[in-house]
Amino acid sequence: MSQQYRYTVKLRPEPEGGFTVRVPALPEIVTYGESEDEALANAHEAIELVIESRTERGESIPESDVIQTHSIAVSVPA
Repeated sequence: MSQQYRYTVKLRPEPEGGFTVRVPALPEIVTYGESEDEALANAHEAIELVIESRTERGESIPESDVIQTHSIAVSVPA
């Protein structure tokens, strides 16, 4: 039987285009995608690989860490 995990991923838009992705619960993951969809797909694959690698080495797997985040824009008078 398999166990399912859910992790928060952070996408940072890059000035030259695309997105860098980090997974706070799995700090070894840094990936990139030219589009948001590609970045998320790459993150999904990276998470699977890290969990597989940690399992093979007998290391712990972090619990799911879904954190709800929002972005707030604030205008400040010049």
